[in-house]
Amino acid sequence: MLEEISRFSNMPVYTNQGVHLGTVENVVLDVTNSKVDALYVSGTNPILVEDGVNVNVPYRWIQAVGDIILLKYFPGKVALKKETEEKKEEKTEEE
Repeated sequence: MLEEISRFSNMPVYTNQGVHLGTVENVVLDVTNSKVDALYVSGTNPILVEDGVNVNVPYRWIQAVGDIILLKYFPGKVALKKETEEKKEEKTEEE
C-alpha cells in the first residue's frame, strides 16, 4: 500500500473541464478504515481557489489516476471566509 500511496506525490491534478487545479503534496489517510481519505493539493490555480491556498480534495471526487489525476467533481470556485463574515457569525452566536 505504501508504494501505491507514494505514486500520488507531485502528480498534477485537473478538473473534469481540463483546468489545472494544482499538484499533490500529501495524502490524507483514514487510518481507522485503512483507506485514502483525501489529497492535499498545493500550488492551486487562483482561478479555482481564492488566493491559491492549498486545499484537501476528497478522494471520492477523483475520477481517474494515471499520469495525472482527473477529478469528476470540483466546485466552480472555492472562496475564503472573510473576516467580517466571521465576526458577524460570532456576534450572532453570542446573542
